[in-house]
Amino acid sequence: MKHSMEGLHYKSLKTIRVDIEQDIISNIAEIKSSKNNYWIAPGLVDLQVNGFRGKDFNQEDTNIEDVELITKYLWETGVTTYFPTLITNSDANIRHSIKNIVHAFKEKSIKETIGGIHLEGPFLSKENGPRGAHPLEFIQAPNWDLFCKWQEIAEGKIKMITLSPEWLASTAFISKCVDRGVVVAIGHTAASPAQIQEAVAAGASISTHLGNATHAMLPRHSNYIWEQLASEGLWSTIIADGFHLPDSLLKVLLKVKPEMTVLVSDATKFAGMKPGRYHSHIGGDIELDQQGRLFMKDSPDFLAGSAKSLLDCIENLSNRQITSLAKAIDMASIKALEAIKARPSFGLEIGKKADLMVFEQVEGKINIVQTIKAGKIVYSRT
Repeated sequence: MKHSMEGLHYKSLKTIRVDIEQDIISNIAEIKSSKNNYWIAPGLVDLQVNGFRGKDFNQEDTNIEDVELITKYLWETGVTTYFPTLITNSDANIRHSIKNIVHAFKEKSIKETIGGIHLEGPFLSKENGPRGAHPLEFIQAPNWDLFCKWQEIAEGKIKMITLSPEWLASTAFISKCVDRGVVVAIGHTAASPAQIQEAVAAGASISTHLGNATHAMLPRHSNYIWEQLASEGLWSTIIADGFHLPDSLLKVLLKVKPEMTVLVSDATKFAGMKPGRYHSHIGGDIELDQQGRLFMKDSPDFLAGSAKSLLDCIENLSNRQITSLAKAIDMASIKALEAIKARPSFGLEIGKKADLMVFEQVEGKINIVQTIKAGKIVYSRT
């Protein structure tokens, strides 16, 4: 039995049957007997995850078990594929983080869930604003030999890299990455419109959290945000947590690129944690308020990253009526895989393994009932 992607987005389990393993069929039968209204949709795909619930891919003391825990925490939020994201750091720390992630691939379900490593830096802008919270001391120009050493340690698992094309070596570097199957994203940049165009011509295909990590003031017409938004060759990823971008800008971004926009969480280790004051290895003293806004304790107007999950971003877009629930899920699943030219694996054909989430919606809140990865239940609320 085949089902279209569009038809699967928001179908009740009372009316749809998906060809998946028998143990899941029996679990679905139990769900169907419930009085609650459950729905089935593609599993979520998050291209940018720095950490979750107290664990961080970038910290020196992070180990293999932490990588496994982050993966299991993400299953609870409906994520079936994600990219551990390593930010600008020392060579030694990046090597350490890569090794942890690669070694975690030994467990089958973990390996299948990690789509690849996203390297966000260190080839970014040095300028305040575009650099964001990335440490200046480790920012550098694109270095192909260094990248190849990291890729060797990663056993080819670095599948995506965010860089700024303002560096002279950027164009050649981008071409080499693309030739080897690495998706190149433009982000944390102070590049000129011409440099953006050159990067796209060289093979850059996506913008990392467009609208964030920018200067506070920009030329009104000629700037790197407009240029990326206008480029028909660039997908856009956005953080729709309710804090990183205002509703008006989210609406504009979705209208300009309705079929080429992807939701990412850019979650830090503070996602899923209780409100309170914390200390971050990159932001110093920070605070997480009751609404989930993460900010610098001494500069409350400045965000200290995201403390929301991809599921939270979907809820925000839907509840604020910025887009429909079905389209929000689409941007957080199918569109993400399209953007990186990966083959969707949602189990919508006979013989295919299913990547799905079963959920209920209660007063605008999405509650995950089950998460199914490659035909196996990896999380069940019951």
